[in-house]
Amino acid sequence: MAETDWNIFGSAAGDVTRGVTAGQTPPNGGGDFIFGWNSRSTGTHAVGMHPGGVANFAPLRDDSSNATGGVVQAAIKRGQSPSPIGFSVGLFMNLVNTTENDYAYILGLSDNDPHEIVLAKCALNAGLDPTTDYILRTSSQTYLNDTWLHLRLESIVNPNGDVVLRCFQNDLNTNAVTSNTTWEAIVGMDDFIDDALGIATADTGLETPLAGGYGGAFFVAEGENRRAFVDHFQMWRQK
Repeated sequence: MAETDWNIFGSAAGDVTRGVTAGQTPPNGGGDFIFGWNSRSTGTHAVGMHPGGVANFAPLRDDSSNATGGVVQAAIKRGQSPSPIGFSVGLFMNLVNTTENDYAYILGLSDNDPHEIVLAKCALNAGLDPTTDYILRTSSQTYLNDTWLHLRLESIVNPNGDVVLRCFQNDLNTNAVTSNTTWEAIVGMDDFIDDALGIATADTGLETPLAGGYGGAFFVAEGENRRAFVDHFQMWRQK
């Protein structure tokens, strides 16, 4: 996707620089450039981006114009930073509105060292603290910073109002981001049903399942000189 295909929102560029760079090693099968973020001031700052200008993607609608789900997948990593904590990066689906303080389903990398893959239902700017109630699933395996992880989040909106969340990983040690991709369930992260009755996510602060909205990628930093990267982003809508 070209830069003009994205809508970027959140903290000012003076607080978080963002853009493409050839100064980082891409994931297996990646090209010359990747997209990255670098926090440049103290305090908490969050930025997000979603594809815009494509019919039924912003916001997500099915062929009957109903609010729907979809799939996002990309390679992401927490970069080397002066501090190994104080930042998160991830993919989101069904973001309510295009602001950093709105709720979404998130598949991302937790704010700890080493970090896990986590599934969350929270505001983008909340960060991914693995000890909080809005974390729905956590991977059994941990990872060091500067490790590319190729992740996929499926959000399936059922007719009764339940939303089924499914998380997958492609092993970049074996498969490239562009070929021979093999999506496998992430150990420790069973499917999660955000039920229409509002029971499963009652502790998150938003019991209602999410449908429609926006899908994309985000970065949140609590402090200066935190870095994260994303490459080979792809997205589909549920028809």
